[in-house]
Amino acid sequence: MEARQSLRLMLLFFSIALIFLFTWVNLPSTLPDTAELLDCDATSPWCTSSKNRFQPKQRQPPTNLKNPVPRPHPRSHVSDTPQHPLDPLTLQELSRVRTLLLSHPLFANRAPYALHSVVLEEPDKPSVLAWRKGDPIPRQASVVASVAGESHLLTVDLDKGGVTAQGAGPLSGYPTMTIEDMTSATWAPLADPEFNRTVLARGVDLADLACLPISSGWFGRAEEGRRLIKVQCYSSKDTANFYMRPIEGLTVLLDMDTKRVVEITDKGSDIPIPTAANTDYRFSQFDQNRRAYRLINPISIEQPQGPSFTVEDGHVVKWANWEFHVKPDPRAGVIISRARVRDPESGQLRDVMYKGFTSELFVPYMDPTDAWYFKTYMDAGEYGFGLQAMPLDPLNDCPRNAYFMDGVFAAGDGTPYVRSDMVCIYESYAGDVGWRHAESPITGMEIREVRPKVTLVVRMAASVANYDYIVDWEFQTDGLIRVKVGLSGILMVKGSSYSNIDDIPGQEDLYGTLLSENVIGVIHDHYVTFHLDMDVDGADNSFVNVNIQKQETSPEESPRRSYLKAVRNVAKTEKDAQVKLKLYDPSEFHVVNPNKKTRVGNPIGYKIVPAGTAASLLAHDDPPQKRAAFTNNQIWVTPYNRTEQWAGGLFSYQSQGEDTLAVWSNRDRPIENKDIVVWYTLGFHHIPCQEDFPIMPTVSSSFDLKPVNFFESNPILRIPPNAEKDLPVCKAAASA
Repeated sequence: MEARQSLRLMLLFFSIALIFLFTWVNLPSTLPDTAELLDCDATSPWCTSSKNRFQPKQRQPPTNLKNPVPRPHPRSHVSDTPQHPLDPLTLQELSRVRTLLLSHPLFANRAPYALHSVVLEEPDKPSVLAWRKGDPIPRQASVVASVAGESHLLTVDLDKGGVTAQGAGPLSGYPTMTIEDMTSATWAPLADPEFNRTVLARGVDLADLACLPISSGWFGRAEEGRRLIKVQCYSSKDTANFYMRPIEGLTVLLDMDTKRVVEITDKGSDIPIPTAANTDYRFSQFDQNRRAYRLINPISIEQPQGPSFTVEDGHVVKWANWEFHVKPDPRAGVIISRARVRDPESGQLRDVMYKGFTSELFVPYMDPTDAWYFKTYMDAGEYGFGLQAMPLDPLNDCPRNAYFMDGVFAAGDGTPYVRSDMVCIYESYAGDVGWRHAESPITGMEIREVRPKVTLVVRMAASVANYDYIVDWEFQTDGLIRVKVGLSGILMVKGSSYSNIDDIPGQEDLYGTLLSENVIGVIHDHYVTFHLDMDVDGADNSFVNVNIQKQETSPEESPRRSYLKAVRNVAKTEKDAQVKLKLYDPSEFHVVNPNKKTRVGNPIGYKIVPAGTAASLLAHDDPPQKRAAFTNNQIWVTPYNRTEQWAGGLFSYQSQGEDTLAVWSNRDRPIENKDIVVWYTLGFHHIPCQEDFPIMPTVSSSFDLKPVNFFESNPILRIPPNAEKDLPVCKAAASA
């Protein structure tokens, strides 16, 4: 009887998982009533301008609203064809890859298989740089597959129809999990009667159970030889925010391939499950006692002549003096390639960055206890940063003037699917100033020159289970690229027997902050490492540490006692370019082209400008830090190598750290006047606070890629100021 009940529950949760997966992949977005936002003056062409070069997607009003509002209609990608050598694989190409693979001898014996990654095998760099529109476009796919438990690297030639094996994988580790791996892991424990009894003993109805697949890291030989995952569960009763209701101390160790339970650990039976009170964050669920309130009036950007950017052939963005290629990616999220800026003097497009993307995210939690020590996630290499990208919400994730781009990916069996509205591109104006100068009245010159700063943003957002990451690539007309990461979503919390700080005896370590009754927000870090293949006015570049040093004067030299001096040190090898940021030993970090100089002789360059960041404080021999040794420095520089893209290694799942950025860099290869890649790690220490409960306001940090002697002078000197006639006034809606 118990076995039949377990089977029924297993099938029920399997069905729910499939429904969840289908909903996740095809999740639509909704728009608020536009009448609530703006009522334009009849003389303004803004709302209906035929000059708007981005026509709205075909829309279909829902039937459940009093005032029907347009809803985005999914775009068909069936007829997509590649127009650029860096364009992602199309639906048709992904289907052809699957067909070719399944006819290959490796798959012919019908052994269990999974395709963990199916992406474009990019042509070599010289071929891409030499390509011109109208030239042939070679198409190959790079595939990471597991067959009968063994990992394989394959190349599929879509032009010739061949499949080539690329040799063995790394010494340790497994490929990125598929969505099917994650969903199946959440229901697999329900086939185990002991697990069901344990959950019921905790007072949780199996119908209210919500479980998460948690990557297990690597902590010794006992975990080698098979793909393992840990599963922890929550109660979703009376709330959508089940993350705030953990079944603390219950951990299932699962074999991901067989779906069999290896071990069940239950060390929290004395810890109550937190209540659902005040945990729901959905707007529709606010009751009369916690009524929503509007702090500000709605706001929207005004573009009477339409946006200033175009997206050509689906992926090439042209805006102001910039041109670049955008590609959604299942692991990186979004990839920016061939970023070039137009020189105001010559009118020529000049190379800045060949390729930039999020290479890895490392998120270690600072609780060494049994149910927490292994929570040291690699969100890109283990879960797929792009696979976790959710459809962006128009008017909330992105403004009204945004252009949306879909991702086209392959499921675990190779079947292609569309992740709608994964990336948005829009112009942003926040009232910032591009440049200004006003003369003091004492000069007698009545001069006031000001230019507004408008930027172009490429945005994606990934919801990696509880946490949400917003990644922006922001382009400015002065040649600067700002890369910004925002953290939001829901904390991963720990159940506790304490409901008030005063109840905690002595100096007992909570490993975090008591946020609510029986809820502890555990201290953790976030590190986001970016791969930046800089090609500053050409591929051969050098890395220069411009150290700012204090100099002291002699008594006879000057009334001053000290001053600062910039000392330039060109990195000869990789170890010369390993940088730990130090507040009292400051430097600028330049990527220069030593072969090209300005009119007055300065080497042309860009500099990496850090902002607020954090460094890992974990011991270097701690197993998680060995795997994430790429966070030991904030800046690394390596010679270009197309196989070195993922800072945590190609196979980071359960890896031991033998194939990381730190290992590559310690080879100490020459990097002076070479094709080089800069790696920058943006870090956050997060000590949770009560304002982070039940869902946290966004916290952001960034870094800049800024021209340094790249232009002969201010590149936006000649842009005109705004005039009153350029900006028609829109009247506020009557209800505002």
